Amino acid sequence: MDRSQKEELVASLHSTFSETTLVVVTQQSGMTVAEASSLRRQMLEAGASYKVTKNRLTRLALEGTQFEALKDMFTGPTAIAVSEDPVAAAKVCVEFAKKNDKLTIIGGAMGATMLDPNGIKALATLPSLDALRGKLIGVLQAPATKVAGVVQAPAAQLARVFSAYGSQGEAA
Repeated sequence: MDRSQKEELVASLHSTFSETTLVVVTQQSGMTVAEASSLRRQMLEAGASYKVTKNRLTRLALEGTQFEALKDMFTGPTAIAVSEDPVAAAKVCVEFAKKNDKLTIIGGAMGATMLDPNGIKALATLPSLDALRGKLIGVLQAPATKVAGVVQAPAAQLARVFSAYGSQGEAA
């Protein structure tokens, strides 16, 4: 890799760190290409990305971002998982690490908040942003549905009374 390629990689990583909400730092040792491809595929499906990085270049890319405190975690064979959804990358990493002991979660950060491996695991147990939005919409719609039911109930009762009177008049 020549100097210009390294500069492009640092600039690309810097923009990724500037745009993302969550960074999970992992170590992978002994993972096969098939396992790494499977992990990348799962990340893409969840709206996240996974990349094996050069430690020195990643440390340079971290400078000036909210994730600058992660610099010390980049030793050994590291990779990063990033996502704009604060839960997506953590969920996929934790699930994959449960099934495959070759992936180890070192830590990470959500914004300026540093997370240890237990923090990443706790974050992975939270519902995703889409699930939270769905729950919020359900909570907001429930009162409106109840109000509509209460408002319609008297009219429905009146209609049943008139129907009963009408059927009594026809029977007589």
